[in-house]
Amino acid sequence: MLADPDTPTSAAERRDLQAAAQAMGQQLVMLEARGGRDIEGAFATIGERGAGALLVAASAFLNSHTDQIVALAARHKLPAIYFNRQAAVAGGLVGYGASLTEAYRQAGVYAGRILKGEKPADLPVMRSTKFELVLNIKTAKALGLDVPDRLLALADEVIE
Repeated sequence: MLADPDTPTSAAERRDLQAAAQAMGQQLVMLEARGGRDIEGAFATIGERGAGALLVAASAFLNSHTDQIVALAARHKLPAIYFNRQAAVAGGLVGYGASLTEAYRQAGVYAGRILKGEKPADLPVMRSTKFELVLNIKTAKALGLDVPDRLLALADEVIE
């Protein structure tokens, strides 16, 4: 797992992922990145440890370095899952996360309510309700992976 430790959700994500890895009998290596050089170092560690896959945690910093991370994952022939569809579009294997389109739509609804006179403090906190699964088949083929038909059927978008 590659994570930005300064992201507010980082500790909870790590805890949940560690519990899931233990339940499956997998070893989880957690790597931190706060800057571009940290990302390079993390991939060096990934290579040294012989990791079989990578999860890139949700983070504004990591999102701003998507192209670098996708390129390094490809160079290391490492299957990676990212927290948004944009990474899969950029060449990552899998993007899974909240729909940004739906989040922007909801922000518009909130703005409309405020413009109609509602107080922002009175509006409820909303959680994402729509999530997107995007698979990049071109990347899967480059990694020598066969994507099961069932997973393809579940995908919101398949990039070929």
